[in-house]
Formats: sequence, C-alpha cells, structure tokens
Amino acid sequence: MNKSTSETREFIGRFFHDVKEVSDVDIVLAPPFTSLTTASDILKSPANTHITLAAQDMFYEEKGAYTGEISPLMLTDAGCMHVIIGHSERRQYFNETDEIVNRKIKAAQKAGLGVIFCIGESLVEREEQKTFDILTREIKAGLDGAAIGGIVIAYEPIWAIGTGRTATPEQAQEVHAFIRENLRKKYSNKSDDIRIIYGGSVIPENIDSLMACADVDGALVGGASLKVESFVRIVKFTKS
Repeated sequence: MNKSTSETREFIGRFFHDVKEVSDVDIVLAPPFTSLTTASDILKSPANTHITLAAQDMFYEEKGAYTGEISPLMLTDAGCMHVIIGHSERRQYFNETDEIVNRKIKAAQKAGLGVIFCIGESLVEREEQKTFDILTREIKAGLDGAAIGGIVIAYEPIWAIGTGRTATPEQAQEVHAFIRENLRKKYSNKSDDIRIIYGGSVIPENIDSLMACADVDGALVGGASLKVESFVRIVKFTKS
C-alpha cells in the first residue's frame, strides 16, 4: 500500500530509464489497484516490452455484490498479465486460507493471468522445524486442481519480511531445492519449467549471493522496490 497514481507515474519513468538496457531479466511491477491503468498506459510503449504488470491480489468471482473487491477480469482489462496470490500479508492480516488461495489461483488462470503463488513459514513454525510440512501443505492445497503452466512459486519466509532478517543463501537454497523436489514429485519434468523465486527482505546487499543459489530463479522484492536506486541495483544483479 504505497505510491499514489502520480508517484507511480514518476517511479516508472525513472525506473525504466535506468533499466532500459537490461534485456536478460523479466521484470514485473505490481503497483496498487489505483495505479494499474496508469502503469499499463506507460508500459504499452514498444520500448517497455520486457516489463509487465501484475496486481497485488484479486477476488475469485468474476463479478457480483462483493463490495470493495477486484475481479480477475477487471485486472486483465486494466492491462495486468500476472497477479500475486497468497502473499503472507494477505494470509496474516486478512485471514486468507489455503482454500481461498486455491480458488483465487484457479479464477486467475481462467482469466488468463499468470500467477505468482506465495508460500512460506512463520518464525514459530521454523523454530519448531515445521518449515517443510507447512510448504508441502500450502503447495498441495494451493495448487489443487490448478494448471501448472504460468505458475511462479514465491518462497516468503515470513520471519524475514520487514524484520531486517533474511534467510542465508544456504537456507534459501535448501528450501528452494525442497520446493523443486516437491513439485517434481507432483508434476514430473514439468517442474523444471517452474520458476521459484525468493521473497524475504531482498536488498541490494544480498541479491548477488541469493541469485548465486542453483534453485533461486528470481526475487519477489518488497521494501527495496520502493526506491528506484535500490530496485535498479537488484534488477542489475551480477550472478556468480
């Protein structure tokens, strides 16, 4: 919940100027609902083809008496190609269950949206060594009956979001490798095409070491994406 429409316009203008030469990284921007059409209009420029638009959330019905909600069809009409579903803050503050996440994923896919599907454990769950159990449950329940095509998995260790803490590269690799193996058991070779990205206090100072991990395919960037300079540095990471 950051940046007004005018701030979004200024941000994207500055951001694009600094990353326009970057051609080997897929960039997805997810501004607030109120800024989606503004962002979409800017990104329609032929020069912006490597930057696409995502929404931060959506409801699972196409229309109806659901005051305050946004449908998947509204998102595609606004120019979105992707949507983030199951973000830790949606689960934590708005009580989204695995069932709700699953309904949203299937509704998004029906509308032709790519899904950035967020999973992750809390500090208590990690300390109780329940990380793999939590991730297995969330993957199974969230993807039940959904197509695997167009899915990006975002691992969000909740204990590392907004706390200044971050998983070490070794911790990130261990979990990402587990997720990859979990998907391989369910989807066989199709799992190799699924991107698994890391989202937990990603900053310019740790992006290089995280991206050096074999099973880390990208980053879901939170606070560091609010400043053009830090977000550009993350986009221009140097993979070891």
